[in-house]
Amino acid sequence: MDFLNSKKGLALVGVLVGLGMALLAFSGNPANMAMCAACFIRDMAGSMKLQTTETVQYFRPEIVGLVVGSFLIALATREYRSTAGSSPMTRFVLGFIMMIGALIFLGCPLRMVLRMAAGDLNAWVGLIGFVLGVATGTFFLKKGYSLGREHDTNKTAGAVLPALLIVGLCISVFAGVFAVSQAGPGSKHAPVLIALVTALVIGALAQKVRICFAGSVRNIFLMRDFDLMLPIAGLFVVMVVFSLVTGGFKLSFDGQPIAHSQHLWNILGLYAVGFGATLAGGCPLRQMTLAGQGSCDAAVTFVGMLIGAAFAHNFGLAGAAASAATAEKAAVLGGPSIAGQIVLVCCIAVLFVIAIVNVRKQKNAA
Repeated sequence: MDFLNSKKGLALVGVLVGLGMALLAFSGNPANMAMCAACFIRDMAGSMKLQTTETVQYFRPEIVGLVVGSFLIALATREYRSTAGSSPMTRFVLGFIMMIGALIFLGCPLRMVLRMAAGDLNAWVGLIGFVLGVATGTFFLKKGYSLGREHDTNKTAGAVLPALLIVGLCISVFAGVFAVSQAGPGSKHAPVLIALVTALVIGALAQKVRICFAGSVRNIFLMRDFDLMLPIAGLFVVMVVFSLVTGGFKLSFDGQPIAHSQHLWNILGLYAVGFGATLAGGCPLRQMTLAGQGSCDAAVTFVGMLIGAAFAHNFGLAGAAASAATAEKAAVLGGPSIAGQIVLVCCIAVLFVIAIVNVRKQKNAA
């Protein structure tokens, strides 16, 4: 396991995760969305009728696999530790805001990288906002921002979220009571077994090497440490090759699947994600692997993301995908509604409030 955290090991993990993403994309997941934490949590919310947009409803096995894969590897390596900390409502709000920003951009940082690898220039524009958001969060970290330390809690508390997700998957597969989209992104999915097993492996690998899209950028700003960029670089290279081989690579702003070219809102959406992830201690993917290894704080953030996804779709805040004109309908410019724009700006303001009020003054040495 120590090898995995060496530079060669980190790059190898990125390649393995990339191969898993390629398998999911090849097996039926939406184009440029082999796995997306934000979109897939949103689909899960839809499957349970927390939101009722009929095109984005499916209980995604990948989310279950990420959390449970992290849980199982943490148990196997004795890294499982049930913990809880302070400011649970603040963490809930941070998860909520990350989801609003991600759904306005139309993807989490993971999908941002997948879109970049497929030639989507809108994602490269969004990267600017993500880096600026992490930089803003890092500024407050340097000033002493903290939500408090985690403490050990009841050993079973950390296992609640993995257990609930397993139960939910069983209900989805065997009872058939959850909603499933008949059209749109929610109708496109890899077979359950392939999706689950692949995500279990990815979740385990992500837990072992601490894959975090926000954390990798944060470490560069804080310590000039580029190590956590290696898995992301490996993933990116594999997906570029996959996109080229399968004909999915298209270097353009227009005509990209499930995307829009409203550049300001792509930037601000991922700015909120990067800022919120830095304040929360991890991107959406990292929150799920942290929850799997026993962090109740991360589990609360996950619930915030779930409710944020439902809120975004119930109130028309999520970005709309652009589409070209056809004989039946006019072209759609895409991007967030006015309501979505207003809520996003308010969310960014809330992030600054959270950052400022949680800066803890350093005691001067005597």
